[in-house]
Amino acid sequence: MEPVTVATPLDRAEVVASLVAAFRDDPVLRYLFPDPERYPAQAAAFFGHLFDKRVGRNTIWTVAGGAATAIWEPPGGALPVTAPALPEETSARMHAYDTAVHDALPSGPFWYLGVLGTRPGHGGRGWARAVMGAGLDRAAADGLPAVLETSKPANVEFYRRGGWEVVATLADPLPIWIMRH
Repeated sequence: MEPVTVATPLDRAEVVASLVAAFRDDPVLRYLFPDPERYPAQAAAFFGHLFDKRVGRNTIWTVAGGAATAIWEPPGGALPVTAPALPEETSARMHAYDTAVHDALPSGPFWYLGVLGTRPGHGGRGWARAVMGAGLDRAAADGLPAVLETSKPANVEFYRRGGWEVVATLADPLPIWIMRH
């Protein structure tokens, strides 16, 4: 098993490239960035913004140089998060999504798993569980729950097997499951 490491600014390019590839068919990313021609640049700006916001907090865990990555928001962090420099229609979709999710999140402190992705071709090695586990360990050490949202039914089952439970569902702007660990 590859070691889990805390990402540094030197990991940015590989992490962003892996996440852009990993989320190419994700319902949320397809909702936010529906134009397949513009998806790579828009998703790279989005994931780059998330990376830049959290890398200094030491809450991005990665394996194999970014092949699998978990980006966590610690308690008290700013949610929702939007990416800068996106077209107005994209910003409007992002705002609608962020508002719906934010309104469904718990009111007390929690660790938030904002992104969990594995570069295509690197799945099945347990790397996603390993990088997710690093954040779960931090949440447990703080005595706090962990929260995430997903829009893929297959992910709901993946997370359930890892001890997560569905605590809310949303229908708008697309089907979303809010989960807690």
